[in-house]
Amino acid sequence: MNQPCLHPDDLPSPQTIKLSEILFRQLEEATKKSFFLACDRMTRILLSSCHWYFQINSGVLTLIVICNNMKSYRQIMKTVPQFAAHLKQFANRAKITVSSPIDKGIPWVLNIDNALPEGDLPSS
Repeated sequence: MNQPCLHPDDLPSPQTIKLSEILFRQLEEATKKSFFLACDRMTRILLSSCHWYFQINSGVLTLIVICNNMKSYRQIMKTVPQFAAHLKQFANRAKITVSSPIDKGIPWVLNIDNALPEGDLPSS
């Protein structure tokens, strides 16, 4: 078993941990709203056709997009460079995860620092 390196008195209390989790969820929701408003009308419509949300893990903001069908997946993949440009306004470290419909492949993950030009995106 791994024992913490710190004395129990130096560790955060359960209340502090719970409060941090709540604040992270609020930050994710606020980021989602601001990101959506920063997008153009067509991108908003495209996002509305998918399930999408933000998650913060280890200080990295992740846009997670889950597509319902292959048509929306292909359209989302064409829009990834725009998503990356918008994400750079919200975080220094961010990534994008795009999932195709169930059983149609594995999630595609991209760090925004390594965003590909539109012509270099994988085709499906």
